Amino acid sequence: MAGLVLAAVTALLGTSLFSSPCAHAQVLTDQQLEDVKDNLWLGAQQTWEIGTKAQAFLESDAEPYSVFSDTPLPPPVGNDSAIYDHDALRPVLQVAHDAASARANSTGPQPIIWVPGGAPGDSVSIGVALLVANWTGAPEPELDKPVATDSPLGTSAGQGVTYARAVEEQLEYLLTVVPRAPNGAISHRIETTQLWSDSVYMVPPFLAYYGVLTGNDTLVQESYNQIKYYREYLFNETLSLWAHILLGDNGIVDPDYWSTGNGWAAAGMLRVYATIGHSQYKDSMASELNDLKSWIIEIQNGMYALQDTTTSLFYNYANNASWFLDASSTALLASTVYRLAQLEQIYTYIPHAEAARKALSARAGSDTGYTSWGMGDGSGPATSFTQTTSAQPTPSGTSSYAVPTPTSGGEGLDHFTPAMWLTPVVDPYNFGSQGGSSPEGQAFVVEMYAAYKDWVASGSPGLLQLSRREALERRTSGSLGRVAVAGAGAGVAALAAAGAWALLL
Repeated sequence: MAGLVLAAVTALLGTSLFSSPCAHAQVLTDQQLEDVKDNLWLGAQQTWEIGTKAQAFLESDAEPYSVFSDTPLPPPVGNDSAIYDHDALRPVLQVAHDAASARANSTGPQPIIWVPGGAPGDSVSIGVALLVANWTGAPEPELDKPVATDSPLGTSAGQGVTYARAVEEQLEYLLTVVPRAPNGAISHRIETTQLWSDSVYMVPPFLAYYGVLTGNDTLVQESYNQIKYYREYLFNETLSLWAHILLGDNGIVDPDYWSTGNGWAAAGMLRVYATIGHSQYKDSMASELNDLKSWIIEIQNGMYALQDTTTSLFYNYANNASWFLDASSTALLASTVYRLAQLEQIYTYIPHAEAARKALSARAGSDTGYTSWGMGDGSGPATSFTQTTSAQPTPSGTSSYAVPTPTSGGEGLDHFTPAMWLTPVVDPYNFGSQGGSSPEGQAFVVEMYAAYKDWVASGSPGLLQLSRREALERRTSGSLGRVAVAGAGAGVAALAAAGAWALLL
């Protein structure tokens, strides 16, 4: 009966979902996605952008080695070409190589990348890339290269440390130097104790992956604890949303419900959920996994209740329609829906994620195209870069990772410039302004499509639920019966006449 029902739905929605222009044209091509990645690689300059770039490439180009793969964790250790595809891992290993190569060799707890006035939580985002490099036996950077000046963190003879040392001292810095809130939440900032929802994407996934690789159950538990501590401060039960920034005396205040911040939190929790769920701690931490799953769903509940029904995008602040629309958070939240459907067969928001993905991938409906969303008044990164090839020796020992100059593959798209920059986006350096371009937004598109493709490869779980919704919409509009009789064939028409829609709806 299930096969008959699916066949009926397929026939009925032949002009809507399964064989329509919407289903096929509203997908970015492989070349367009490569252009998105090119811009991401060139545009990511800040610590959190670099870490998010590495994660996006890991999920997109080297999915078998990401925590979302069905492969058990920890993975096999060592530089074994039969196990690890170093070509697929090349962008991730290049990020790790560049970070370890540039790090001062002063000893003691310190971030992977030290930035004056920077957020220690941001630097941690690069940690997973270094853990992958160390675990897979990637060649180490040159050690102790002479430099003209000492590190601001202490006496230094040069630059260049091993991957293991970089992550060990980063972990020590995070756990022993960075201040904490009264409940134990590790501050996102160093100069004051301040909690940002962004940090849930940076810190807990690093702790979880580090703990799983080293068999340190205390670290894995701490990854969960940090999410719980952050939620105690930032989650608004009435709205089912997370506030962006609370605490601190540095003049940075944002207690409202920033859409990208909710995306950061949900996506970070999902990475921890997948890490633990594929590890040796799955059974012993079943209660924690249930909490994480419910907390992810909380955010999805709050956000998708506020998704703009006309554009399928979120507003920059989710519960305030006076703000500009934001494609960055829209892409990131959609990725969490596909992942949760694949991992846990939770399909509630598949229709919403599909509407968002199709909207972001659609052709422009007017001559104004992408410019109709506004070009932003923020100070985001430039949308034109000079292509250079890294001078660093590649981690895999052949040629440096290089990307081609982006093409004009975005010509005629509604939410991308001709050079394939996502729009409209919040300024990545000023969350109250619309930006001209956003490296993190590019990463979120890559993550959305990586999740979408994995979801499709797993059989598109929840697709029938989407079919039912579209069938109901057609029935409500009075067109369902006509489609069934006129175009679906006698078998489906007979189902309609027999009242078999109860099976579908």
